[in-house]
Amino acid sequence: MAITDRRELAAVFIGGALGTLARAALSHVLAVPPGHWPWATFVVNIVGAALLGYFTTRLLERLPASGYRRPLLGTGLCGGLTTFSTMQVEVLVMLEHGFVLLAAAYTSVSIALGLLAAQGATALVRRVRVR
Repeated sequence: MAITDRRELAAVFIGGALGTLARAALSHVLAVPPGHWPWATFVVNIVGAALLGYFTTRLLERLPASGYRRPLLGTGLCGGLTTFSTMQVEVLVMLEHGFVLLAAAYTSVSIALGLLAAQGATALVRRVRVR
């Protein structure tokens, strides 16, 4: 039986709540009907990928003794902010409405830019000198 660190769980919970609130707010501001690019999900997934690349590299390689920052920022904030499940539902709705090219483009661009954002943030952290 594993011992649960309640402070780590609290950090994940707080970060997740903040990320989820940010995503929900953006989805209201950037709401679009089927057949249009789902900007809210797209933006949070790309920004979340960049933040996750930044936080993961910074906290694991530059600040390994970072306490609860990784569960707060990586697992919690980025996990609550990003949403692959919403992206999947949006793609299915696009396909159901006959927007096959839009669905393919949205999926391809989201994955490609997400990977580039994470890689770019990781490279940026690694270029900065440690004090």
